[in-house]
Amino acid sequence: MYTISKDFEFAAAHSIRGHTGGCENLHGHNYRVRVHLEAERLDELGMVVDFAHVKAALREVLGPFDHRVINDVPPFDETNTTAELLSRFVYERMAARLDDGRVRVRSVEVWENASSCARFEAPA
Repeated sequence: MYTISKDFEFAAAHSIRGHTGGCENLHGHNYRVRVHLEAERLDELGMVVDFAHVKAALREVLGPFDHRVINDVPPFDETNTTAELLSRFVYERMAARLDDGRVRVRSVEVWENASSCARFEAPA
């Protein structure tokens, strides 16, 4: 199995509705999102997928959040803005763009800072 990873960074603010430990207040992060892709066989060029394609897909998915309040951007205007929920959101959107029978999104990590990360993985 071949695997590749691609990182994407963006800055955004959010608040977690119902949280009582301070995160209910509006605050910001310099997020890092890492997408892990896998394939059992490489394409005709010897790649899982071109990193440029992954970057473009990540820009489509995450661009609407950059320098915004995540709580204002659907679907997070109706659901909470945790890193866990954001990782699932990115996973689902990236899988819709890149999964093709050969390539599969394996997991997505959302880092709020250098020491805090949430990960959503493909079902087994």
